[in-house]
Amino acid sequence: MNLLNTQTKSISFASLILAGSYLLSALLGIFRDRLLAGRFGLSNELDAYYSAFTIPDFIALILIFGAISAAIIPIFNSYLVRSKDEAWHYINNLLNIFLSFLIVASLISIIFAPLLIHLIAPGFSPEKKEMTVMLMRIMFLSPIILGTSSIISGILQVFHRFLVTALAPIMYNVGIIIGILFFVPKFGLVGLAFGVVFGALLHLLIQIPAFLHSGFKYRPVFDLKSPGIKKTFKLMLPRSLGLGAGQLNTITVTAIASTLMSGSIAVFTVAHNLSSLLINAIAASLSTVIFPAMSKAFSREDIHDFKRKFNSAFSQILFLSIPISIEIFLLRAQIIRVFYGTGKVTWMDTRLAAACLGIFSLGLFAQGLIFLLSKTFYAAHNTKIPAIISGATVAFNISMSFLFIWLLSFTNAFSDFLHVILKMQTVQNISVVGLALAFTITAICEALLLLFFVHKKLRIFHLSQVAKSLYKIIISGSVMGVVILLIRNGLVYYNIVNLQTTLGVFLQLILSALAGLICYIIIAFMLKTEELTKIKGLFKK
Repeated sequence: MNLLNTQTKSISFASLILAGSYLLSALLGIFRDRLLAGRFGLSNELDAYYSAFTIPDFIALILIFGAISAAIIPIFNSYLVRSKDEAWHYINNLLNIFLSFLIVASLISIIFAPLLIHLIAPGFSPEKKEMTVMLMRIMFLSPIILGTSSIISGILQVFHRFLVTALAPIMYNVGIIIGILFFVPKFGLVGLAFGVVFGALLHLLIQIPAFLHSGFKYRPVFDLKSPGIKKTFKLMLPRSLGLGAGQLNTITVTAIASTLMSGSIAVFTVAHNLSSLLINAIAASLSTVIFPAMSKAFSREDIHDFKRKFNSAFSQILFLSIPISIEIFLLRAQIIRVFYGTGKVTWMDTRLAAACLGIFSLGLFAQGLIFLLSKTFYAAHNTKIPAIISGATVAFNISMSFLFIWLLSFTNAFSDFLHVILKMQTVQNISVVGLALAFTITAICEALLLLFFVHKKLRIFHLSQVAKSLYKIIISGSVMGVVILLIRNGLVYYNIVNLQTTLGVFLQLILSALAGLICYIIIAFMLKTEELTKIKGLFKK
């Protein structure tokens, strides 16, 4: 109990805790996806499972997650400065109102689930749609529980209780894994949906003791006219629209993928989840922890400190994301074979997933920067620009998705180039790769747009400082890439590993990745890269 109530006031240590939790949660997510792939293959069942997530996630994002980052934390803080009683009254009122909204929205969605499935998965067969409806109706319990739990997480972060909030997403994945291992054998496919609900429940339960210990006492208040509630809705609206646009993007990609060959949704989702593993651990944790510090600097009108924190985080994300991208792209086939080459997963599924993973890896730096750039606007009390850019990029991604799928549907210079560069010459249908390519290009464009407006509106981007860091990162990354290729190919050429076995592929992956990483660190050290010094200092602390 005392451990879960631990307060973490150091930004560096809090960032490390969150990074570790994101990484562990992501690893559990990969283990979860491996169990799913082994049991069902990248097939109709997983297409239905991943599709069923879309609308419940959409509801939670619109009503909760936008409010937490843009409104709840700063408003609760402002009340807390004046009076603890007022602050807890605001939270009671907020929880009651949002919980009511979530219940109503979920009930309406349960009733109209068949219509929703028809919209998000028009290419599914009637049997596949029925399967997805069944899963989705059960999963609509999840946003009610997760929504409440996420509000609690935001409040606990105000009290610097990062450890327990870091454990919550881990428990969520543990619940889903329990569903796969124990519920599926007993209940069949619906066991997956029960696992999701059970995971959401664990996400909530682990945080309640710390929440109560922070001073929360439930009160049955429900006042929509409260100034705090009005301000919450006013601040959360642009952020929610921006998040909703991003989720709408996911829904649209799912709809398009449903018209492609069976398993396309599963292939896309598995590759995307895997590519996001480390970048989420780095960028999400860093931007989450630095957000309050940047907000405080902006409130103090200390632009120098605001600028320093932004440029430091910007360079750190590049320093960590670029080598990850190189390793994933060069070792994409080995990664997919090790993590998903099991059970009912076919060789064709593996090759398609590896191709998508390689394309996703090219945009990881942009995905990482989007976290930071968006938070920078929120710290400066500007939620409109990220929302507008997010909405614009959704339309762009949809257009690019249709274009690339069309170009990959017949033989031409573009499709021939992708077949060669991704080593897919013997694979006839690679349309799903077009979705990954559209996603990556869109992420890069979104990051560039956000950076342009950060510089235009806030004037905090220090180009010469970042360029100096980027120069050293590119040199280190280039040498790293050469080393990975030499080790990867040398292990096969000298018959050190047997690629016909999982152990052989695993050894090729680990040895190549470790050699590349060590090389990157050595070259960065020789070049006296500032970001390496900062990370070294963090671990010393």
